[in-house]
Amino acid sequence: MAMETILSDLSVSMTEFKKNPNDALRESGGQTVAVLSHNKPAFYMVPPERYEAMLEELDDLHLVRVAKERLKQKGRAIEVTLDDL
Repeated sequence: MAMETILSDLSVSMTEFKKNPNDALRESGGQTVAVLSHNKPAFYMVPPERYEAMLEELDDLHLVRVAKERLKQKGRAIEVTLDDL
């Protein structure tokens, strides 16, 4: 038997979710909810604020990667002063 990790403290069955998605949203109190199909996560209902925070975090991680790559090419950099800018 394969176990599934549910990455949320709250869950609702697909059947209950389809009956009234607004109820699930209201009852979640702004928390992420795992929507289960056959007791496995089918998708996660994520509040807009949390989704935006996730996208910002992903963007930050991307920028860190870009900065690290550019630091590797530091030898090709041209030195300038603030007045030059």
